[in-house]
Amino acid sequence: MKDFHALTDARLQSVLARLSAKEPSPPSPAGSTEHAQAAVSLVLRTTADLELLLIKRAVSELDPWSGHMALPGGRRDPTDRDLEHTAVRETAEETGVELGSHGWRLGRLAELTPSTNRLPLLTIAPYVFGVPDHTTASANSHEVESVMWVSIDTLRDPGTRGATTIDLADGRRVFPCFRVEGHAVWGLTFRILTDFLETVEEL
Repeated sequence: MKDFHALTDARLQSVLARLSAKEPSPPSPAGSTEHAQAAVSLVLRTTADLELLLIKRAVSELDPWSGHMALPGGRRDPTDRDLEHTAVRETAEETGVELGSHGWRLGRLAELTPSTNRLPLLTIAPYVFGVPDHTTASANSHEVESVMWVSIDTLRDPGTRGATTIDLADGRRVFPCFRVEGHAVWGLTFRILTDFLETVEEL
């Protein structure tokens, strides 16, 4: 992880301060609940418009989030020393972004769980990182169809907010979402991004 003394971007300094002031309690120890554990990364790139990294998951019958817009991340591996390590490892595996050597850890958001029993029993820990403006990402795994950077200003724009209708096993339901480059960002990712935007307020 990069030295915090090299963190000169005022926007990332603001994110660090706001997240530090609201740092949630530590994640639950592995095996302490019936829920499996996972972690995701909110990766902020210091371009002129501060940007966030999103992925589009590949279509797969084995993936409960098949085809969804998401944050890089995944389940904790038994060899991961903690959930932050999970977030860093999964981000590198899925997007090629090496947070361990080229990122700043800015903080963490509160854990959350899926709101429907059709999804796996998971507790998800979101971690926030900053990366330099020259950072590039790519679809680095068969689990990822594509990647995109979206500006924080776009996510804050009321015109980006909308709703999407999803066909579920028990019928159609309408969910709030962000609409980004023709894609609906909904569900867990929408909840995490909303929490982040509310926590850091104006950057």
